[in-house]
Amino acid sequence: MLDLTKLTQQMQGLSQYLFKEGAATQQKLGQAQHLLQQVTQAQATYVAQQQMWSDRLCFTAAQPVEPLHWRVALPAAPPCHTVIATDGSQIAPSHHEIAYCYLINIGRIILPYGQNRLPRLDSVPEVFYRPEDLYISRQWGIRTEEWMGYRRTLSEAMALAELGAEIVAREAALHGQKAAGTALTDDPPLVPLSPPAPTLAMVDGSLIYWFLEALPREAQNLILIPILQAWERLRQYRIPLVGYVSASRSGETLNFLRLAACRFDQPDCPTYCPSSKSGPDSPLMATVPCRILEPLKDTTLWATELKPGQRSPLWRSAARILGDYGDHGVYFCYLHVGTEIARLEFPAWVATDATLLNQALSLTLAQVQKGYGYPISLAEAHNQAVVRGGDRTRFFALLEQQMIRAGLHNVAISYKEARKRGSIA
Repeated sequence: MLDLTKLTQQMQGLSQYLFKEGAATQQKLGQAQHLLQQVTQAQATYVAQQQMWSDRLCFTAAQPVEPLHWRVALPAAPPCHTVIATDGSQIAPSHHEIAYCYLINIGRIILPYGQNRLPRLDSVPEVFYRPEDLYISRQWGIRTEEWMGYRRTLSEAMALAELGAEIVAREAALHGQKAAGTALTDDPPLVPLSPPAPTLAMVDGSLIYWFLEALPREAQNLILIPILQAWERLRQYRIPLVGYVSASRSGETLNFLRLAACRFDQPDCPTYCPSSKSGPDSPLMATVPCRILEPLKDTTLWATELKPGQRSPLWRSAARILGDYGDHGVYFCYLHVGTEIARLEFPAWVATDATLLNQALSLTLAQVQKGYGYPISLAEAHNQAVVRGGDRTRFFALLEQQMIRAGLHNVAISYKEARKRGSIA
């Protein structure tokens, strides 16, 4: 039980700390705006500098691919369009339950606008109980709970590609055609079809899977390769993919401004600033002037630069893991959706295609407006996917029934779990 009396005493110190942090943030924000003006005036110079010294930088800095002074107003979304989205949830494995297994539930959404069609809102559960599913990650020192989260990301991407294929196949059937990749015969594949109405595929969160950097190559391939194959299917269907990041904590664009704050002609961090990897409170901080903006976030800066309905210039992420993405490298921009500054991420084939990019941006903004501050498709996908307490109870009750029918005996939870559920406190 939470002691509110003791907690109130700590809240006073927290409020004072936040007040001081707010004042420091305003000062750092002014410095960031000054550096942005400086970099804008010599953008080509700093881009060349970053490309030359990228392997010697101790930070990950994105590269601008459009003029930094651009503030682009988005066009209105067409009245006739379709949005598909997926999101996932799970029931984690526990040795205290009646069986060691886990469940991944993927919410699927198809929202057709202006087409006189009903929406699709459903979910697809999948239970993992075989030894090859539960213990495959142990060989790399990865806990089953962590691997379950990685598998959920993979399932979301595959389900999204299936929704795209369904839309294209449906339209092809209406026109008496066959879409490439959807035929069940051995006929030669035809040119991939695209849906007649502009379509957008959305996922919640970043398309840059930072967690893969720490995994062994074999484990990476089991997750990343199928995801990229799913993206390739969307590419063939000409359905742009957007990763919507709300309340982003990224500092990739601010890190690019660090090049202007460097006092050396060559940004060679290991040579000139060996203390650059120390913590922000380290006494060595004063010797690394390019860190003056920490811990400012990109969204804080772009909130002062963008008006509602405007996007920032496009940037290409330089995250190390993107070296394994091939043709699907990730670009991003920041968009003022009215309620916040959202980070939108796209595969390279979307960012470099003006038609797909404008389609993705306008439909994303329309989704936010329909959802009163957050994309309605992602909100509904979450609602379909989320596994609540009652769902968990019914899942294990159903599992218990099946185990008893199969002739298993002593089907019960652990004494620890039983005692926790029956506390007398």
